[in-house]
Amino acid sequence: MREKIQLQCGECKHRNYSSTKNKKTVTERLELRKFCRSCRKYTTHKEVR
Repeated sequence: MREKIQLQCGECKHRNYSSTKNKKTVTERLELRKFCRSCRKYTTHKEVR
């Protein structure tokens, strides 16, 4: 079953994106490079709970 997660910017700490992941197959936290609107650049976004 897929669960909803939120992605938080590593620099400004804004929660910009939401996504889903399968917790049975992916046990570690996601870390993606996304565009942050408040920083106005591409930064790493980490999964928060």
